[in-house]
Amino acid sequence: MPVRCDWVPAGDPLYVAYHDEEWGVPVRDDRRLFELLVLEGAQAGLSWATILRKREGYRRLFAGFDPEEVARFDERRVEELLADPAIVRNRLKVESAVENARRVLEVQAELGSLAALMWDAVDGEPLVNGWRTIADIPAETAESRALSKELKRRGFRFVGPTVCYAFMQAAGLVNDHVLSCFRYGEVGNTDRSRR
Repeated sequence: MPVRCDWVPAGDPLYVAYHDEEWGVPVRDDRRLFELLVLEGAQAGLSWATILRKREGYRRLFAGFDPEEVARFDERRVEELLADPAIVRNRLKVESAVENARRVLEVQAELGSLAALMWDAVDGEPLVNGWRTIADIPAETAESRALSKELKRRGFRFVGPTVCYAFMQAAGLVNDHVLSCFRYGEVGNTDRSRR
């Protein structure tokens, strides 16, 4: 039985698959980055298990996280989303996802990709931490505070430093698997280790 990060409930196959196959793997695809940004914002104040169970609903209702399509959602579409239990029915979070899609399009027009903006927060390469326990992992870092500030400056919403750090962990901008986790070495170590 492989050793995993302590936050992974062993009896939850959805959680195990997320940890083993996705969390911490570097993502440079704009649609996938937008998905993670929306889901991390939706998770604020809730458990990640809730979001994982609703992820397919989000994918279906948010046009596969195509920012061009989501940016066109109008008030009627927002009301339809708020009536659907397949997602977290919080008006501020749903409206922020639509607004953030519009900001993604602006970033793509200016920088060529959302990935360019996100990966600039870590100078283009994942930061590799060396935490022994999950208690060692911070809720935010200087990099997540800087990313949050930049995203807010550009008009993004639900992108506080803690949400940004969770996003950075999920999207592999940082490797926060604990040292004993079998995924720590698999997602890669670089010269940028901060141990």
